[in-house]
Amino acid sequence: MVRVKRGTTARQKRSKELKRAKGFRLGLRTQMRRRKTALLHALKHATVDRKLRKRNFRRLWIVRINAALKSMGLSYSRFISGLIKANIKIDRKMLAEIATNDQNVFKKLIELAKVTK
Repeated sequence: MVRVKRGTTARQKRSKELKRAKGFRLGLRTQMRRRKTALLHALKHATVDRKLRKRNFRRLWIVRINAALKSMGLSYSRFISGLIKANIKIDRKMLAEIATNDQNVFKKLIELAKVTK
């Protein structure tokens, strides 16, 4: 059977792990076994947090829209319901952007939502 020397492959694997573990504290970066477990945990949390970030941004946009609507005397749920009935398809990210930056357009959207009750 042919002997396989893994010198370069093993070194590349370790250096790749070292790059991914950059910034880890104490022995989590230098000790191989601790680095592997730390990387597994970090990757797991990164996957979960990507989902959480989407959820948090949607909550932030809803809060911004609601704050702009309260000053106009309308609730968030009635506004969204009115937009759906008026067949206006704008996502919450754009609505929050319009609410903070362009008050005139937002007032027109509110009027359209109120008319279609």
